[in-house]
Amino acid sequence: MYLIMVYDVNEKRVNKVLKIGRKYLDWIQNSVLEGEITIAKYEKLKLEILDVINKEEDSVIFYISRTTMYSKREIIGLTKGGSKLII
Repeated sequence: MYLIMVYDVNEKRVNKVLKIGRKYLDWIQNSVLEGEITIAKYEKLKLEILDVINKEEDSVIFYISRTTMYSKREIIGLTKGGSKLII
C-alpha cells in the first residue's frame, strides 16, 4: 500500500518522530513522509509513533492508498534533496 504521513508534534519530539518515519518512508518535506509500505510495517510504524507522541498535544495523520495509480504529484520549487524542479 502507499502511505503519506503528515505530523505536527511538539518540537521536543519532532526529531524522534522523523527518525521513526524515515525507517519506513521517504522524507519528502518538513513533517511529510511518503512511500510504499506493507501492512505489517505500517502497524509497527504506528506503534512506534504512539510510544513517542503525546496524544493530548501532538497530531499524526496517515493517508492510505492501495496504489499510486490514480494519484499525481507536482513539485514547484526545491525538493527535499535540494535539487530544483521547474514546471
